[in-house]
Amino acid sequence: MIVVTGATGNIGRPLTRALAEAGQEVTAVSRHTATVPDGVRHVVADLAQPASLTPALTGAKALFLLLSGDLHSPDSNPADIIRAADTAGVRRIVLLSTQGVSTRPFGPTRIAMRALEDVLRNSTLEWTILRPGGFASNALWWSESVRAQRVVAAPFGDVGVPIIDPTDIAEVAAAGLLTDQHTGTTYELTGPEVIAPRAQADAIATTLGTPIHFHNLTRAEAKSAMSQAMPPELAEDTLTILGAPTPEELRISPDVERVLGRAPRTFAEWAGRNVAAFR
Repeated sequence: MIVVTGATGNIGRPLTRALAEAGQEVTAVSRHTATVPDGVRHVVADLAQPASLTPALTGAKALFLLLSGDLHSPDSNPADIIRAADTAGVRRIVLLSTQGVSTRPFGPTRIAMRALEDVLRNSTLEWTILRPGGFASNALWWSESVRAQRVVAAPFGDVGVPIIDPTDIAEVAAAGLLTDQHTGTTYELTGPEVIAPRAQADAIATTLGTPIHFHNLTRAEAKSAMSQAMPPELAEDTLTILGAPTPEELRISPDVERVLGRAPRTFAEWAGRNVAAFR
């Protein structure tokens, strides 16, 4: 059995589906009751309380670990989840980390994630670590304003990074969960092109067939909005990357193609699959 945490999110949902279609027994974990694919077991649990994971982890051979936003705060202890998995008999973990662990190692949330990576590396478990950059699905933050006003509001409108389609992350995670080939490997995951928010808005407009106005937010405005969905420290770190990416953060990684045997999907492809969210 394979356990998928964050199973109702932008990575967990396609990962759960891919594993089920591969004939695996899957347990989908989320904080709230949710609809999952036929044949998939669903367990409600809170990762902030590792003991609540026991029913999901019992009998599992592998775990995809995606931390909820509150577990990125400095006072959380996500290493308890790894220990709980080990105690339950899980033998393999694929951890969703972040590119910033290597490119911005001294940010508070990056230090905490590096410590979690080290706990996993130093355990007796088989492991694969995924370090994606920005997600194409972050554009869903704009869906309401696009539907209502045909407006995208974002900071740093002309500063781009090679954002990745979460489905590509899910497919790489599935490879790590299903085979021994990726054990002991850390992958940096990016999309195939550097693309700025204004260009993302243009891609959504092309998909919709209607113009979209771009409004450039100040950093303070963006932080205020982002802090409603994530710890302020994580919002601050994210904005630093988006506003002034380093050469390493602008690098297009070969790792998606290395694992999947194909190039990563473009933002335009992501927008095409998710156009209904913006209509």
